[in-house]
Amino acid sequence: MTAQRALITGITGQDGSYLADFLLGKGYEVYGVVRRASTENFERIEHVRDRLRLVQADLLDPMSLISILEQVRPRELYNLAAQSFVPTSWAQPVLTAEFDAIGVTRLLEAIRLVDKSIRFYQASSSEMFGKVREMPQNELTPFHPRSPYGVAKVYAHYITVNYRESYDMFACSGILFNHESPRRGKEFVTRKVSDTVARIGAGLTDVLSLGNLDAKRDWGFAGDYVEAMWMMLQQPQPDDYVVATGESHTVRELAEIAFRRIGRDWRDHVREDPALKRPAEVDILVGDASKAGRVLGWQPRVTFAGLVEMMVDADVRRYART
Repeated sequence: MTAQRALITGITGQDGSYLADFLLGKGYEVYGVVRRASTENFERIEHVRDRLRLVQADLLDPMSLISILEQVRPRELYNLAAQSFVPTSWAQPVLTAEFDAIGVTRLLEAIRLVDKSIRFYQASSSEMFGKVREMPQNELTPFHPRSPYGVAKVYAHYITVNYRESYDMFACSGILFNHESPRRGKEFVTRKVSDTVARIGAGLTDVLSLGNLDAKRDWGFAGDYVEAMWMMLQQPQPDDYVVATGESHTVRELAEIAFRRIGRDWRDHVREDPALKRPAEVDILVGDASKAGRVLGWQPRVTFAGLVEMMVDADVRRYART
């Protein structure tokens, strides 16, 4: 029996690496799209790199996408590539739109031209809800994005719906709320907290500077969330799903649990820095994933406290080795 073949854009990122792990465990042939660069950053996939097939393409170059689809002929395509750091989207709004909005259109158009039977997953985001209209947020909650990143993701979400309805393509969007792990980039607040806490524990620094301590997010484990992506593409009909824990926690709680893990009081080390606050703040996000539970049978496994402790423990081990 021929193995299922999947193509992942953004395979070197947090989600891409966990999805690669998951699909390899399912017996898939996994291809990963990487951009041409003078320096390679394969740290997150190094442990499975010999089992992956990496191919070069770019969301900014439509011909490269067509060529890759003709070469690989995947059954499933997971689009996880993006400029994914919200603060950067204010500094580079046009580039964010090129990757996160127009890049998705280029991918969908490549699928339409090469093979409309390819099942497509688009990584939508809870940042699309922005200034939320209702609590909690579900698949029918109106969008009100509060950053160039959120705006680009709204475009990508609706262009995916448009291609699904216009060309009878199997195109799904997962509206994923914040999902974290030890593989998260250090620029994101959860990893910034776990890394700095580990450094404080190792005596390398003494202060953790944070922005809005009252901001609330629905944080889950990335390893749980990639399973939902796969589940969406196994359904008889394409659809969109919120993926979330249904719980909301403040940045303050995040810091408190992280410092408790190393036996410290967060109040002795955390400083609130107004310069780190967003121009337009998203105060609270909490998702209603009941549809994913009902239709896909998906449930999160890792708790918020378990996630924070996992991340702190990983960074503590990393500094212990240095």
